[in-house]
Amino acid sequence: MTSFYASLEARSFWKTGLAEADPLGVPDIYQKKWTIQKDWNIATAGSCFAQHITRHLRSNGYHIIDAEPAPNGLPRPLHEAFGYSLYSGRYGNIYTTRQLRQLIEEAFSDEPQDLLIWEKNGRFYDALRPNIEPDGFSSRQEVADARAYHLERLRALFLNVDLIVFTLGLTEAWVHKDTARVVPLAPGVVAGADQVHTYDFVNFSYQDVVSDFQAIMAVLREQRGRDLHYLLTVSPVPLTATASGNHVLAATTYSKSVLRAAAGFLSDKYENVDYFPSFEIITNPAARGVFFAANLRSVLDHGVQVVMKTFFSAHPPGTEAMESVESHTGISSITDVQCDDEMLEAFSK
Repeated sequence: MTSFYASLEARSFWKTGLAEADPLGVPDIYQKKWTIQKDWNIATAGSCFAQHITRHLRSNGYHIIDAEPAPNGLPRPLHEAFGYSLYSGRYGNIYTTRQLRQLIEEAFSDEPQDLLIWEKNGRFYDALRPNIEPDGFSSRQEVADARAYHLERLRALFLNVDLIVFTLGLTEAWVHKDTARVVPLAPGVVAGADQVHTYDFVNFSYQDVVSDFQAIMAVLREQRGRDLHYLLTVSPVPLTATASGNHVLAATTYSKSVLRAAAGFLSDKYENVDYFPSFEIITNPAARGVFFAANLRSVLDHGVQVVMKTFFSAHPPGTEAMESVESHTGISSITDVQCDDEMLEAFSK
């Protein structure tokens, strides 16, 4: 051997691995650590990009648990507007690992947690999932009852799941000063404008993200008496806005860099954690932005299809389902994804 590089595969070099490769399907970008078994119970959670993954896994034969199905009589077009059918629980978008950690800890806690309730025009909102009831609840007691049921269903979910697919979305968040609990949206966006002073802005670090996820793994291992599998992805969707004081491009680069580094560390360290490169597939330079809509944020349907085709190449569904994946290649902007942070556009100057 004349060099450490002499025996490397084509995927190891920029020229052959990317510049000369198919930009609409980078070959060998993902090599799975383990195989997803057909009988595994799968839970999904994360930022709004995770909704694409949930739908494609469900439609291609994987067993996605729905711990909080929509009530009978609610028309299907309204399911997602009320927080149903988006993920495995009615928790809405979970943008940070701290938010997921606190949700899991709350689900298994024997101590009652103080409710964080926002009010607007006489209606009441669960601050930890403010968009699940578009018009809010009629009373604080309704919020409390809905949250108690939510946590009960999540306990069953996390005790019975074999794989959690989690899409890391953001490092920026808002924290309630008295309880240190993280909310997915700043107060005043949906409701709670009178409580802005009770929250602080936080921008989580690499160590924060890693520590939070390790805590998640520890809690679930203790509660279940056994480990489970985790598949991590990083959302390729840039920040809508930043409260960091930096330019939104620099803030986006920081956030995605931290999340990608943390996901890579966790995947390298733990055999039961794998990383799937949806972020790299969408943002790779060879694609020249073709996967993004004109707003440079929304991922087009064609981009989602490339991501999922790469995933299913490693974790194949049934033959008929795979043919469906390959035939669905229309290019259109995704408008049926529930993204809380898009509401921040209303504050743009």
